[in-house]
Formats: sequence, C-alpha cells, structure tokens
Amino acid sequence: MTTTDERPASFRELFAAGRATTSLVLAGGIALHAVNIFLTTSLLPTAIDEIGGERLYAWSTTVFMIASVISSMLVSRTLARRGPVAAYLIGLAPFVLGAVIAAVSPSMTMLLAGRAVQGFGGGMLAGLGYAVIQAAYPERLWARATALVSAMWGVGTLAGPAMGGAFAQLGTWRWAFGVLALAGVALAVLVPRALPRSDGRAVAEPVPYVSLVLLTTATALISVASLRDDTVQMLGVVAAAVVVIGAFVHWERRSPVRVLPRSTYVAGSPLKWLYLSIAILAVGTVSEAFTPLFGQRLAGLEPVVAGFLGAAVSLGWSATMLVSSGARRPEAVRRLRVAGPGVMALGLAVTGVFQREDAGAWLVVVWVLGLVVAGAGIGLAFPHVVVAVMGSSSDPAEAGKASAGVNTVELIGLAIGSAVGGLLLNLGAPSMLVSARYLLFGLAAAGVVGVVVALRASAVSAAATSADG
Repeated sequence: MTTTDERPASFRELFAAGRATTSLVLAGGIALHAVNIFLTTSLLPTAIDEIGGERLYAWSTTVFMIASVISSMLVSRTLARRGPVAAYLIGLAPFVLGAVIAAVSPSMTMLLAGRAVQGFGGGMLAGLGYAVIQAAYPERLWARATALVSAMWGVGTLAGPAMGGAFAQLGTWRWAFGVLALAGVALAVLVPRALPRSDGRAVAEPVPYVSLVLLTTATALISVASLRDDTVQMLGVVAAAVVVIGAFVHWERRSPVRVLPRSTYVAGSPLKWLYLSIAILAVGTVSEAFTPLFGQRLAGLEPVVAGFLGAAVSLGWSATMLVSSGARRPEAVRRLRVAGPGVMALGLAVTGVFQREDAGAWLVVVWVLGLVVAGAGIGLAFPHVVVAVMGSSSDPAEAGKASAGVNTVELIGLAIGSAVGGLLLNLGAPSMLVSARYLLFGLAAAGVVGVVVALRASAVSAAATSADG
C-alpha cells in the first residue's frame, strides 16, 4: 500500500474522533497481556505460601509462554476467518476465563491450568494488536500506532509488579486476577464499536499442525533448558531445540501450509531479515528478567527497588519509541533501523563493564543509565522494522500474515533469549559478578549481530525496490 499524504503523523490523530476507541482497544489488549505477565511474577511467591506447589514455580512462566506461542501462530488465520471483532473476542474469552480460574485456584496445578488458558488468550491479544493496525489506520499512522501498542509492554513492566506487589502485600492476591478478568470484560464491551467490520471469510486456510507441533516443541525445550542447573544438560537441551527449529524452517519452506508468510522463504525477500531483526531486539529485553537479581546480589538492593531496576530497559524503549516513530524520510528510517541494535549493544556493554561486587549507589545509577540506553536502542528501531514488515507485500492477505507474524517472532526471540541468558548465568556460577558480565556482554553481542542483520535487510529491500522499478 502507498500513500501521497505527507503530513507529519501525530499521536493526537490516534485519539481523534473515530479512532480513540480503536486505539484504546488495541493498546488495552497488549496492556492486559503485559500487566498479567509481570503481575503474576510479583505475587506468585505469596500465592505459593497459601496453596503450595513451590516445585512447580518455574512452570508458571513455561506453560504461559508455550500457550502464548501457540495462539500467536493462529492470529492471522483467526483474523482472516472471523474478522477483527470476532478475533478480539475470541482472544479475550480465554484470557478472562484463565484469570477467573487462577483467582479461584485451590492448588498450584489448577493455577497453572489458569495460566495456560490466560497465555492462549494473551498471545492472541498481543498478535492482534499488531495485525489489526493495517486495517484500522491509514499507512501514515502505522509507525505511531505501532509505537503506542508496543509502549504497553513498558506500562506492563511498571504497573504489573506494583499491582501484583500491592495485592500480595494486602494478602488479597486472588483479587489481582479478578481485576484482570473485569478489565478483560470491559474491553470486550468496547470491541464491537472500536474495530473495523469484516466478515473475515475471504481467506480460509488450513491450520499448519506440523509447524505448530515443531515450534511448540522447540519452545518447550527452550523453556526447559532455562530451568536446568547443569550446564551440560542445558547445552544438550538447547542443541535439541536448535535441531527442532531447523526442522521447522525446513518444513515451512516446503509445505503449502505454514505459520509465517510464504515471502519469508523467498529468495530476495527482506522479510526473513526483518523478522530476525525483531527477534534480536526482543533478545535485548531479556536483561529485564536478570538485572533485579544482579541488583540484589551485587548492590544489596531491596527486592522492590531491584524489581524496578529491571524496568529500566522498558522505560528506555517505551519513551524512545514515542519520539522515533515520527520519522518518515526513508533514509532516516533506515539509519534508525541500523543504529537501534548498535545502541542497544552499547548500553548493555556499558552496564556489564560497571558490574562490581558491593556496588554503591553511584554504580547503580550507571547501571540504570546503561539499561535505559539499551532500551532506547530498541525503541529507535522497533516501530520502523514492524512497519517494514507490514509493507513487505502488496497483497493484503500476505501483508496481514506478515504483521501477525511479528508477535510470534517476538515470542520466539524472548524464549531463545531467556534460555541463552540462563546458560550464560550458569556459566559464570558460582560468581554472581562473572555471571552478570557474561549475560550482559552476551546480550550486547546479539546487538552487534543485529546491526549486521539490519544492514542486510536494508540492502535486500533496496535491491527489491530497484528490481520493481
């Protein structure tokens, strides 16, 4: 799709008459998913004190992640078959149901079941948040809309721990899930008048069961790998996951029924490089899960303060996206897509260099600044990479599949990054200082690779444009 409208896009237009409710629903769906993730992390220890099941603690994240990946791969098909309104309601229904199950759980087993159901709904909502942008806004607003919905992950990083901690502190952790359920119902009421109408029956493709099984297996293996304490076992599980991912790619190339759009595997298409850029930027956010641990062990921070140290990356990319998404000149956009992972690498490397035992307040400030810079790098590039994915095909159906694939690739990047992060953490053990440096320098190295990938994506895109011309 192309446009001749050169007016600078503004966030105000996203909330103008006729678009405000749409923006609220798209942003609200991802906000629910993000808040749920971080809220559960902060209140789960309190829940376990009441219902038991400490040995199943780590599986709360695992079952949620697997269910989210599965549902994210069904977004484009649900959207094509049912249309935006029905697709959103289909995503909200399991999210609300899962929250209710978690709220009334008498045991950890039932809580895990609720988390799985929630994860399935949340994966749908997160994927739809990107996939519906094309139909809901004119092209000139795509970058702004992408920045808005993506910023909700930053909101979740800040609001989730605060909300979960507050309910846990009051001894009413079940009500945290109750509030999420009520918020989901409220959002469902807005959906019919917020989203574009479509019967959604123009395309009816079969479900790619083989691809789903392979990718779900790989995600499960990666999740299990991050839980292993033995380095050799972890490497073995990661190697098995890599083999399964290779089988997934091989099957996707040959099969007429696939998860990612056909153009991902076509020679000369930039889509594979754009997806890889998204995955690498997602890997950079993995630092959020580990920096609170470093803050507690190396700087003696209280758990609540250390928790907000983990939010520094999200603060950086959320704030930066709101500004960088306004860039429209092709050359400026290209530079932002290349500079983003480089800035991310710089921020993570600086944070790694200044890791110290018994770190004082000034070093913690340096850590925060480094992590904010790393997040800013993600914010510089992410909205423009997503917009490039949205515009990767002139075929609306193919472009819709490409957009829906953004969240799937993002989740895969997070899962792989978490596993690699756990591996690097264990390689440095028993020294927390060495572990911190391994992890931060390892993630910084991913950012350097991201620069190379972004350059390749730009070169392939330029070649494709030249060939079309």
